[in-house]
Amino acid sequence: MTLPIDPSKIDPEEIGEEQATLEMSHEDAIEHVRDVFTDAGFGVPVEFSPSEMLNEKVNAGRDPYYVLGACNPEVADRALDATDNKLGALMACNVVIWEEEPDKQVVYHVSIMRIARLVGMAPDNEEMSDIVTDTGELVDEAFANL
Repeated sequence: MTLPIDPSKIDPEEIGEEQATLEMSHEDAIEHVRDVFTDAGFGVPVEFSPSEMLNEKVNAGRDPYYVLGACNPEVADRALDATDNKLGALMACNVVIWEEEPDKQVVYHVSIMRIARLVGMAPDNEEMSDIVTDTGELVDEAFANL
């Protein structure tokens, strides 16, 4: 399969990549990130620990890794309409937290709205541009407060 884009040439800004490092325990980082994203206007309807599952199921030996599925209901509703419901396959907007070392956590996020537009799941029009801008502002606010 040939990809329609060269992933090595994608500017992290094109996919809304954000990253921060927190100096705290993994559990404290999860709580802090959840609170900050909630304060920025996101709900967190889904959360889980892939590391716990993988360590239990296949003895993976993974360090703590946690996923918060953040969602702003108003923007999500608009995005579903703008993409003929296709964007739901990428929801929720995941924010991941992994332990780089004890008391050092990495928080990472990419924009599903930008990625959907980049790969053709979402239209490249003014409506989608507004949605990308709105979610970007919410994420920027959250990362500024981490």
